[in-house]
Amino acid sequence: MIKQSFPPILHMEATVLILGSLPGDLSIAYQQYYAHPQNRFWKVLFRLTNEEFSIDYKDRIDLLYKNKIALWDVCATAIRQGSMDTAISNEHPNIIHDILKKHVFVKKICFNGQKAQKLYDKYFQRIPQISYHTLPSTSPANAKFTLEKLVTAWSVIRN
Repeated sequence: MIKQSFPPILHMEATVLILGSLPGDLSIAYQQYYAHPQNRFWKVLFRLTNEEFSIDYKDRIDLLYKNKIALWDVCATAIRQGSMDTAISNEHPNIIHDILKKHVFVKKICFNGQKAQKLYDKYFQRIPQISYHTLPSTSPANAKFTLEKLVTAWSVIRN
């Protein structure tokens, strides 16, 4: 089954770009980034920004804008049955470097998991002026990382 990413969430003053691999089935169904209730992405970001957690998607997007965080996926399209990153094949990347040319304030790229980082490195050269950080996946499949461990590891987005 061919799956497609969403448009990026970004604004001209974004300083951090978080890249996932490709939206999962529940995210696609809801047309929202990280819609699976057991994915800890939003919980981590709300904790790191000292904001009260919200399930409202508009509040979540506002949190990104307020903290100058952009969000996108490395894959524009890919074949994947289910939501596991290990099932991604025949992927085509998003135009990430074109976006970075327009959004010159991005100085840090954080990968939500190793698959996003590996896909990025497969299709793009790293830009010397940008720091890159591979963070543990917030997916429920990454059960060895507690919420506390994720928050600690993801604190790099604040620095």
